[in-house]
Amino acid sequence: MNTGTRAEPRTAADTLVDAGLLSLCRSALDSYPGGLLIIDASDRPIMVGPRSDSLTAALDRAAAEEARHASGASGMAPAPADGLPVAMPGPVRALAERARGDGAAVEEIVSLPGETGPTWFRLSLLPLECLEPDCEPGRLLVLARDVTLERTLRAALVDSRQRYKDFVEISTDFAWETGRDGAFVFVSPRGALGYPAQRLVATDPASLVAEYFGPGSIPFHAREPVEDVDVWLRAATGALACVRMSATPLYNAHGEWSGARGVGRDVTRERDRDAALARARNRERILAYITRAIRDEVNPTDMLATAAETLGRGLGATVCQVFRVPETDDAERPTAGPGEGATAATADNGEGPPLTFVPGARWGDLGYMAAGPVLDRLRQRRGRLEVEIGDWSIMAAPTVYRHALNGAVVLWREAGRGPWSEDDRLLIGEIASQLGIALEQIANHESILRMSRTDPLTGLFNRRAFFGELERRHRRLERDRSPASLIYLDLDNFKVINDRSGHQAGDDLLLRLRDVLVGNTRPTDLVARLGGDEFAVWLEGADTSVAQAKAEILVTAARALDEAAIGGDKPLSLSLGLAVHEAGSGETLAEMLARADAAMYAAKHTGKNAWRLAPPPGGRGGPAPDSRGMEVKA
Repeated sequence: MNTGTRAEPRTAADTLVDAGLLSLCRSALDSYPGGLLIIDASDRPIMVGPRSDSLTAALDRAAAEEARHASGASGMAPAPADGLPVAMPGPVRALAERARGDGAAVEEIVSLPGETGPTWFRLSLLPLECLEPDCEPGRLLVLARDVTLERTLRAALVDSRQRYKDFVEISTDFAWETGRDGAFVFVSPRGALGYPAQRLVATDPASLVAEYFGPGSIPFHAREPVEDVDVWLRAATGALACVRMSATPLYNAHGEWSGARGVGRDVTRERDRDAALARARNRERILAYITRAIRDEVNPTDMLATAAETLGRGLGATVCQVFRVPETDDAERPTAGPGEGATAATADNGEGPPLTFVPGARWGDLGYMAAGPVLDRLRQRRGRLEVEIGDWSIMAAPTVYRHALNGAVVLWREAGRGPWSEDDRLLIGEIASQLGIALEQIANHESILRMSRTDPLTGLFNRRAFFGELERRHRRLERDRSPASLIYLDLDNFKVINDRSGHQAGDDLLLRLRDVLVGNTRPTDLVARLGGDEFAVWLEGADTSVAQAKAEILVTAARALDEAAIGGDKPLSLSLGLAVHEAGSGETLAEMLARADAAMYAAKHTGKNAWRLAPPPGGRGGPAPDSRGMEVKA
């Protein structure tokens, strides 16, 4: 500190004598570890101790800044004209005024400017008593100790503690501590799980625990450190909350357990999200498996059977049934089990043809007919349906393609196994969408198959499909040694009708003939249009007498076609050739076809409008009869 210019330096002892402070010892002043000043009544230093350099430098900087602010100039303030040191800065003057006013010592920590930042001093100002008559009153002893490091460390400690506290509050929902009796002795101010902190203190945390499957005792009573263990606690609302805890035990100097300390974080939502994600992945896995199973199957029946089994197993069902809605009444329908058939229901508005469900595939032992009431409700609802019938809990969903209902899937589960879950509902909706596509693909496949096997005009088997089916049935005849008959038919004078009335009239006659043939045969028989006006009928299990009777019926029924055609001098009629299979004859299919063809041409060449029975294979036996009692030569 700048103390002015003196003619002769004065010692501390000389100053004390001048001040009348003979009671102070020279050695005490010299040994004081901090800064030391004596200031007069004008707050100017009149004595500086030996260890006061940092103090005087800080006082000079403070006084200079005050002078600079007051004058608007820069740099150090000039020394007074009388050559005495500059006065104390404002904070010190304020303390001096208090000390003089109170007549007692004052102490305060004051910030003064340092070389690199604020410097903190603990200042103690003590009034000095005048012992000499000419002593100037108002002098003060100033003792200073640099506490900058102490304050910095304290501030750093406070900041560190606050930082740690912030981290704990951010990373956890609550912190806690239990005492040796196991009850809470501390809970962070925010409380926990809806409980105020004050309510939890002195409460046994075991009363909050609903489930704990971790190691050892509950974390609140931990004897060993635990980390990230899940504890299910009862919240203030009564709901269960999963809290992930870490805790460490507390032991006293004697090694006795005195409580535990730890933190907890509510992870209920996190676990719910993880569980939901796991369920979604499981649904995706099941859906992918079913989709792959459907895609890998070529046969439509196997495709639906695989879908029914995988869906039933994937959703924990006992029975899974898949139904289809045929495109037309003529659509081929999958075969139902014994005593089972399709279920039908009228349209929602009660108008139009009934909406028919036919069996597609099933997994499980329950018959299709049991699903009738469910399908009726499903048709009306047109959305996912859950019902209970008897001991069954049932969930059903429609399958849709391009907004058109094309089937349904019905799942059955014993009612005692509990209700269907939300995951089950989501999964059946996703799978129903895939099944809707699969059913449409199957319908398209069957449509293409029908087109390749049927005659486009009459809808009967075409030549290729008819002969393919005949080969299969003929092989079975040899194995079963059962009878069967083949009839070849040809329309007489059909070309005349085409020439006179046009091809549309001819097509109409062919459709009428189709109706005659279908109306006079059984579902187990085969009826085909071989081309043009040639047809064929396979009578399953028919012997000679049955075949002859059927041929007579067809010839008679065909005469009505002539009345519709108005053939005139060229009447429309049928010529039929019959060939009956004899078990054990060894006749090939080609030979049987040739016999039926020869018998038909014999009927045409002998007057038409008649039937002829081909002789037995190999020409054995007598003449073969016909509708006029005429013979047909082999």
